[in-house]
Amino acid sequence: MGFNKIISKIFGNKAQRDLNEINPAVKRIKEVYPEIEKLSNNELRNRTKDLEKQIRDFVSDEKSQIEQLKAGLEEIELSERETIWNQIDKLEKDITDKYGKILDEILPVAFSIMKDTARRLDRKSTR
Repeated sequence: MGFNKIISKIFGNKAQRDLNEINPAVKRIKEVYPEIEKLSNNELRNRTKDLEKQIRDFVSDEKSQIEQLKAGLEEIELSERETIWNQIDKLEKDITDKYGKILDEILPVAFSIMKDTARRLDRKSTR
């Protein structure tokens, strides 16, 4: 038995580790998909718009704070602008972190919508 086989037996191979990592997400997608599959085309569009709105709303406070900070930037002394830009940078980092959280939550629904849309388009093109 080669060294690589021994290591694979102990730690598993990369493909298996990748599968183990994504299996929980796949399970959540499979749970949501039957609900999405039942929707009409218009309901599917509305569901997509709801997801977009959910993402926008999730970071709306930070975005409005950034707009307020940028709006008053011209009236502030040049020496104090660095502080404002640091606040903006922090808010933008917070937004990025929050995007990661919300995307983890909506991934199953978003993927199910994409999957069913592709299925519908494929079915329509074969007619």
